[in-house]
Amino acid sequence: MFKIFFLLIFLTSITFSNAIALPKDIERAIENSLKTEILDIWYPLCMDKEYGGFLCDFSYDWKEDGQQDKMIVTQARHLWTTSETALYYKDENYSKWAAHGFKFLKDKMWDIRYGGFFERLNQKGEIINDGIKFAYGNAFAIYGLSSYYNLTGDTSVLNLAKMTFHWLEKYNHDPEFNGYYNYLNRDGSLPTSNGFLPSDQKDQNSSIHLLEAFTNLYQIWPDTLLRKRLQELYDLILDTIVGDKNYLTLFMQRDWTPISLIDVPESQFRRMYYFDHVSFGHDVETAFLMLEAYHTLNHHLDQFILMKAKRMVDHALDNGWDKFNYGFFDGGYYFKNSDTCTVINEKKIWWVQAEGLNALLLMSRLFPDEEQYFETFKKQWQYIDEYLVDHKYRKGHTQNKGYDWKANYHNFRALLNSVKMLKDEFELITVKRY
Repeated sequence: MFKIFFLLIFLTSITFSNAIALPKDIERAIENSLKTEILDIWYPLCMDKEYGGFLCDFSYDWKEDGQQDKMIVTQARHLWTTSETALYYKDENYSKWAAHGFKFLKDKMWDIRYGGFFERLNQKGEIINDGIKFAYGNAFAIYGLSSYYNLTGDTSVLNLAKMTFHWLEKYNHDPEFNGYYNYLNRDGSLPTSNGFLPSDQKDQNSSIHLLEAFTNLYQIWPDTLLRKRLQELYDLILDTIVGDKNYLTLFMQRDWTPISLIDVPESQFRRMYYFDHVSFGHDVETAFLMLEAYHTLNHHLDQFILMKAKRMVDHALDNGWDKFNYGFFDGGYYFKNSDTCTVINEKKIWWVQAEGLNALLLMSRLFPDEEQYFETFKKQWQYIDEYLVDHKYRKGHTQNKGYDWKANYHNFRALLNSVKMLKDEFELITVKRY
């Protein structure tokens, strides 16, 4: 049966036809979905046997459909997924597919002239977009390479991850205000401003995924400078990017002054929404990534970070959770002179629901006395299974199953983490707390 998460373009009225499943039923259903509705669908279908790397563009019925550009984010996420699958399920096919992905990253996506990974190549592996690079993409390269090294023990893999870290240190890191710029020209120089955002802007999305990447790398390479940068990112996210109301500021100037639309006329606000809003999906995702980073640095979880992560998830539940139909809305906003977060984008996007599933189950295990987390987790899984999984090309659902920004990273991670948590195999729920 062909199923996979896809983008739900608009909010629909929902009435569940089935009762909420029992925990053991959920465990079986989630692992079945992980294996048969994500992994078995994508692999080996997405392998580009002619040019290397992974294909990304697929129609609603899983036909190749599009120009098949090779973006570093997509390629590295597939390397990570295949590596983690091989590690968890001991499946040699995934080891071979991971080796295929690594070869493309090493031979094609790494810039042998200036260093760093290109943001995008065409399907044949030729440079496009003037060789632009960005920290977000290089972060995912480190993320995928770290897992592949964990699988293989190949020092050439670790060396490429180290080279990427040092390239980021040389070109993307800000020695004055800390943190990382996102976009760079091919030679490592800052690009000119694109209009609204300054060329030296910083953003939450690259910051949280650099945190994620450095966390993964530090587990296999406990380097002193790497630890310093991981701690620096953790502190910036905790103290600066996450505000007093427990949600992320999306874009900031170089000195971390928030870029705000609070005084922008309503006629322009909707058009510029991307730059400033409450992103419920990123908030619940960051709660998990902060806990993971803290544990990697300290080998335990203390009450302060536990409560900070909890408050971020609670904020998303209080303001972005659909209490009637379930699922998380895409975004909200605190308008001027208001303490109320207004939902301004009711779309329910596939990756947001995946991150919500992961965060809710994690909170239920870290705070077992608070029953609402597990009850909401069950509702979230019901919503995903009922409405975001395509039960054989459901009528009217014609969105592409894959494109450059939509592979299987969020879905795979959420379901694999859920399987591990339900089986008590997940390290974050078994570590000591102080």
